[in-house]
Amino acid sequence: MDQGIAALNEQIKHESEFVRQLTGEVGKVIVGQKYLIDRLLVGLLADGHVLLEGVPGLAKTLAVKTLSAAIQTNFHRIQFTPDLLPADVIGTLIYNPKDGEFRIKKGPVFANLILADEINRAPAKVQSALLEAMQERQVTIGDQTFKLPEPFLVLATQNPIEQEGTYPLPEAQIDRFMLKLSIGYPTKTEEREIMDRMAQTGKQLTVQPVVSPEQILHARKTVDSVYMDDKIKNYIVDLVFATRDPKSYKIDIANLIQYGASPRATIYLALASKAYAFLQGRGYVTPQDVKTIGMDVLRHRVIVSYEAEAEDLTSESVIKRIFDEVPVP
Repeated sequence: MDQGIAALNEQIKHESEFVRQLTGEVGKVIVGQKYLIDRLLVGLLADGHVLLEGVPGLAKTLAVKTLSAAIQTNFHRIQFTPDLLPADVIGTLIYNPKDGEFRIKKGPVFANLILADEINRAPAKVQSALLEAMQERQVTIGDQTFKLPEPFLVLATQNPIEQEGTYPLPEAQIDRFMLKLSIGYPTKTEEREIMDRMAQTGKQLTVQPVVSPEQILHARKTVDSVYMDDKIKNYIVDLVFATRDPKSYKIDIANLIQYGASPRATIYLALASKAYAFLQGRGYVTPQDVKTIGMDVLRHRVIVSYEAEAEDLTSESVIKRIFDEVPVP
């Protein structure tokens, strides 16, 4: 078995070479934000949608556009607004008076990478139309169903500080996102570099396409073959169960959790940990991989109670307690 893992390690080291090229190309435009770029790549490799939350001006939109430009994929940006209709996202039937027929006009959701900008600004009907496309990977217009292209990835952004005129995503819909990222401010050094690079009128920074969609699909198959020991699998299940029944793990936080993580959390933790190991050029998953990616998989799946909110505790502080106290294999 050890020889098999060693061979797999070598194969993955070789096959993950394109990651360096891709991050190098994205780095021509985006300063810092390693966490954001890494997690976008995890979503891409693990075939999971990503929700980005952060104040305006942190290059969320720019990072997604730059990544898509470096991957030779079709990219569409949908700016969500309160007057948006489902047809504006998925498409509609258009009547042609010349022949009296209805023709299908496909919407912007028919692309490889979709940027759903400020997703919480649109009403529930629009959000559910997009989320159905995310879940089923298909769209129905009239009486016809169309498969969405592969790879298909939705990267949605939301602004946490402005609640006026927004429609918060229900928990059941947020659960469809593999990762929810909390984007922070750059460091002082990075901020200076951003100023040097960007504070020029008319300057356009461009990237070259360095990866094909076929390479991404091939890499996904390789990610599936990353070795995960039974102890790691049990550790993932323990972490998720500890969010539902912390008492059985002797963690005194039962009064702080209203709802624990769903079974999707278990599936996504395993997939995202494999993708993260691949990004590190490794053919096997370590407990540290699970811990590193775990907060992004769980932060939107653990709903805290009123008691926790009264004590100013967030789902992140509760999840951190679980990571600290569940025994690591």
